Amino acid sequence: MAFSDKSRESLIPSFLYATSTTRAMGFNRFSAPTSTPAASPPVGGGSFMIQAPKEKIEMYSPAFYAACTAGGIASCGLTHTAVTPLDLVKCNMQIDPVKYKSITSGFGVLLKEQGPKGFFRGWVPTLLGYSAQGACKFGFYEFFKKYYSDLAGPENAVKYKTFIYLAGSASAEVIADVALCPLEAVKVRVQTQPGFARGLSDGFPKFVKSEGYLGLYKGIVPLWGRQIPYTMMKFASFEMVVELLYKHVVPKPKSECSKPLQLGVSFGAGYIAGVFCAIVSHPADNLVSFLNNAKGATVGDAVKKLGLLGLFTRGLPLRIVMIGTLTGAQWGIYDAFKVMVGLPTTGGVTPAPAAATEVAPASA
Repeated sequence: MAFSDKSRESLIPSFLYATSTTRAMGFNRFSAPTSTPAASPPVGGGSFMIQAPKEKIEMYSPAFYAACTAGGIASCGLTHTAVTPLDLVKCNMQIDPVKYKSITSGFGVLLKEQGPKGFFRGWVPTLLGYSAQGACKFGFYEFFKKYYSDLAGPENAVKYKTFIYLAGSASAEVIADVALCPLEAVKVRVQTQPGFARGLSDGFPKFVKSEGYLGLYKGIVPLWGRQIPYTMMKFASFEMVVELLYKHVVPKPKSECSKPLQLGVSFGAGYIAGVFCAIVSHPADNLVSFLNNAKGATVGDAVKKLGLLGLFTRGLPLRIVMIGTLTGAQWGIYDAFKVMVGLPTTGGVTPAPAAATEVAPASA
């Protein structure tokens, strides 16, 4: 996916790029010397850095994290909103398995009772909730991955990279779910209780009046139980699958691959990671749907109604399809955004232990 300098300039906000002021503050360690002509190939970072319009986004600078946050908003907000019909059927299958017996019959029941518009009920809290979650998930993941790598040191960061992926993604998701939880609670209530509300504008005050503001966080623990294992699997398995694909499937190094091929790898690795994510997080997903649907419901009530086996299997095939596609699309969108703003795609290249010391002379 190639973008000309002019097309990138017109699409990407200028705040994502370093200015002469920030360079003067010492934020330009990774960019080429100022004496290098703009049209010249990048130096120093070489194949790792991707040419951006006029100036590069410096890795791990405030602009870098801002770009990752913006990519996360687009990645999660758009994809979750697009699969609202699948999510709607899944939630109702979890809440009322007698009425919604299967995927096909579930769509039939919704179409008969609510018409075509009913398939997108709850799309506003979905869009806003998962946009906020995506911003925190991807932005803080990149931050914590760098933070924990620095704590471990160059050699240990490479040796224990999987643990760093797991710790970074778990830390990010704790924060992301605090942003998501209130909107998720309203979304589930709107989607599973016909007549409760039309959407977020009337559903939110109705929910608060019924259960108070603390009620919006009633499902935070099950949400963490669903999302933290999901996100740990999502990021760690993605990073590992990307590395394996470049090592055993793609016939040349990542630095020699075209951008469309790199984005194809991102989507494929994301889909594979999504299948694992769905299986690991599904019992907690059933609990979240059950608790947010009924006032005063407990985990014990959910186990009694769904059964222990039902917690692991109810709605699982649909969720595997939904989450696999969702995760693949999220990584594709996220990495496409990174490429568009002049950043490398995620994963596939293990940083050399000496990398940090090699960059230092460039700032002199």
